[in-house]
Amino acid sequence: MSMLPVMITGACEDMPSLDMKEGYVLDVGPHPMLNASSVWGVLRGLETFSQLIWEDPTGQMVANQTHIIDEPRYAHRGVLLDTARHFLPVNVILENLDGMAYNKINVFHWHIVDDQSFPYVSTVYPNLSQMGAFNPLTHIYTPEDVAAVIEYARLRGIRVVPEFDTPGHTTSMGKGQPGLLTECYTGSSPNGNYGPINPTVNTSYTFIKNLFTEVKSSFKDAYIHLGGDEVSFACWQSNPNITKWMKDNNITGDYSKLESVYIQQVLDISAAIGYSYIVWQEVVDNGVKVKADTVVEVWINNHPDNELAKVTGMGYRALLAAPWYLDYISTGEDWKRYYTYEPSNFNGTAEQKALLIGGEACLWGEYVDGSNVTPRLWPRASAVAERLWSQETVNDVDAATPRLHQHRCRMVQRGIPAEPLHPGYCKHEWRN
Repeated sequence: MSMLPVMITGACEDMPSLDMKEGYVLDVGPHPMLNASSVWGVLRGLETFSQLIWEDPTGQMVANQTHIIDEPRYAHRGVLLDTARHFLPVNVILENLDGMAYNKINVFHWHIVDDQSFPYVSTVYPNLSQMGAFNPLTHIYTPEDVAAVIEYARLRGIRVVPEFDTPGHTTSMGKGQPGLLTECYTGSSPNGNYGPINPTVNTSYTFIKNLFTEVKSSFKDAYIHLGGDEVSFACWQSNPNITKWMKDNNITGDYSKLESVYIQQVLDISAAIGYSYIVWQEVVDNGVKVKADTVVEVWINNHPDNELAKVTGMGYRALLAAPWYLDYISTGEDWKRYYTYEPSNFNGTAEQKALLIGGEACLWGEYVDGSNVTPRLWPRASAVAERLWSQETVNDVDAATPRLHQHRCRMVQRGIPAEPLHPGYCKHEWRN
């Protein structure tokens, strides 16, 4: 076989989306053909075809005759990278987009800013990165950088979903936007510390509207991740102006309600801009009224199955991240733990199970930067990728082990410094 003809039977789409079709039919043999209804299915089919090719003892590249009908089980198969705890150079992000493509992962959840730094260069609020980045000249993502990442991802059928987490996780925002964060008090005087965004002043919402309008024009995906997790109430409790505002609005002492007031406004702003949105689970846990098409991401790891049952029982679509926090590392083959977690094993009706649209492997950035993010991510995220793509019945660790080892070697050969699974070797060892 010297050629693989490719046929697309549907309309040609420009941008990957949550609704994209990624199924394909691949024939390798006397009458080879790759058939798909979309360009995204073609990309996934070509990836499969590339993985069927092997080198025989004479050095010839060959593929066994086969017929494959394939499509993913879940529509959202993501990797979260955090560029705020440590800055990740653009070339490192691009390298990992290649890794995602090799694993048929279709969402890059870009946790781009956080307390520690604000590397996103805003043209509307340039002081955010000027004051909030680790270094405003070198440790930033310019509009050109963002466009380059989105285009690189698009050509690989990968969506880029940015996360701008508020009202907590916003220390770096406050540096370049005076008056945004809540002043913390000791007794009757400010103590020099700042807490979450101040939800009681209109200027906070004007800022969010202007920033998110700009973000919408840069990031092409229909979705934004609005965060909403880990909001500390201590600073709000200490501030007399907030205490007075809560009294005037009949919510004295109910800080979850105050958080709800803020998040409700941000959800409404995002919807008015034209964004669909994802939130961390605390938003619905705390009783915020969210749009019917909200996606809730479950991350707290005590009983994610209970949370999935609750969220889908309320009629919301869900993403699962809790069992796949790759920043928790241990010696040994921890990929098996990720591989054997079955996302659909929660109590719920068939309708509820259908509301689980996928999951994400999350690599938070406290202890990773460009020097180690790629080997820590791969091939551990490959185990999650297979769990989210393949049918529930494909779950045998012993069968997956040699396959994953081979795939790890393939990634190494392709220039991804994926770490080894167990003692052994690759025919093509890593050469930096």
